[in-house]
Amino acid sequence: MNQWPDGWTDSSRGREGRGSGTPRPDPTRVMPHTSAPGVPPQTRGPGQGSHYGQNYDPGRDPRDGQGYDQPPPGSYDSGYSDGQVYGGGGGRGADRGPAGYDGRPRPDWRRRFKWGLITLVVVVLAWSVGTYFWADSKLRREVDLSIVEKRPEGGDGTNYLIVGSDSREGMTAEDRKKLHTGGPTDGGRTDSIMILHVGDNGSTMVSLPRDSDVEVPSYVGSESGKHYPAQHRHTKINATYAEDGPPLLVRTVEHNTGLKIDHYAEIGFGGFAKIVDAVGGVEMDIPQDIHDDKSGADFKKGKQTLDGREALAFVRTRYALKGSDLDRTKNQQKFLAALANQAATPGTVLNPLKLYPTMGAGLDTLKVDKDMSLWNVASMFWAMKDVSSGEGKSMNMPISGNAPGGNLQWDKAKMRKLVDQLNNDEKVTVTSDR
Repeated sequence: MNQWPDGWTDSSRGREGRGSGTPRPDPTRVMPHTSAPGVPPQTRGPGQGSHYGQNYDPGRDPRDGQGYDQPPPGSYDSGYSDGQVYGGGGGRGADRGPAGYDGRPRPDWRRRFKWGLITLVVVVLAWSVGTYFWADSKLRREVDLSIVEKRPEGGDGTNYLIVGSDSREGMTAEDRKKLHTGGPTDGGRTDSIMILHVGDNGSTMVSLPRDSDVEVPSYVGSESGKHYPAQHRHTKINATYAEDGPPLLVRTVEHNTGLKIDHYAEIGFGGFAKIVDAVGGVEMDIPQDIHDDKSGADFKKGKQTLDGREALAFVRTRYALKGSDLDRTKNQQKFLAALANQAATPGTVLNPLKLYPTMGAGLDTLKVDKDMSLWNVASMFWAMKDVSSGEGKSMNMPISGNAPGGNLQWDKAKMRKLVDQLNNDEKVTVTSDR
């Protein structure tokens, strides 16, 4: 028996009316409302009866979501649920609170960022501390400056004596042939001697030509411990290094200049070439063609990148230069500053594959005094970089002419003024004509 109102069918295509022209359904023949088991019976409000047909609009499409005769809002609860569970607190579009769509907690990005940052800081600190102790363990603290006697008073800033020796230590016969260094030497000699002053008014690098005439003072033997009195004899400054090594060289520089040397650093031929190769070479702008059979130098004028062998030949060349040793010291200053600048580039510092070989090559062959810390080494390095970038000054010790025997005579007046400016950490105004 069909219990639907007249004009309605129970077809599979939906319960549709026959159009707006059909008679209005009889509300007494509407299907009675039933409730599912366990669902509380629905009640009508006071004064509310059946509302079927009361909201009928002939112009409304019964499929528009409102229904054929929808009860007015708040008048009747049909028991229909739009997807929410009773007591669930919301339907399909309701806010699910702090949980995600699938019920899992939303990620706390602020907390993740904080712990990620903490982890990064810990890793960087661990790497830095490990690198420091590794580098510090490789530093060769072999020079004892405590045996140097009659030392002048120290001034402001820090003074380093930087020495490039012709030591063949650690070099094979093949290395010596490749680098044009000749045979082994007894104790070595110095090819370059520089004073590097580091202070608040910029860095100053002063080269002491190896042929400089100096007076040999009294000193204590570095190995014998024997005291050697002064004999008022004069010699080339590099000869004092060959006579008794770094302590006598420091004693001689202090005696002849009145400037206290705070730290000593020395590197040999082999170590110098290794450092240059480790940083991938150093670019230099060579002002003239250079050919020197003794050093192995063979360069054309212009910009070029020098590897370890070429760099060593460049800083050793003097016979092919017009100013001989004075021009060589200028080339040495330029190259050391350029090397420091190249080693400080992000491509070297931030690349472990370059940083560690560079540090290893330098520290393995760098001899320093016993009181020199890794911080002092870094300060010396950055000061040389400042000289390269124009924030410092480089010069030769002022020369007045030739001393008896053909050695170079320092300009005493200019030298004393220069030392006063360095001791007082003042901006250096002294110039050198050669």
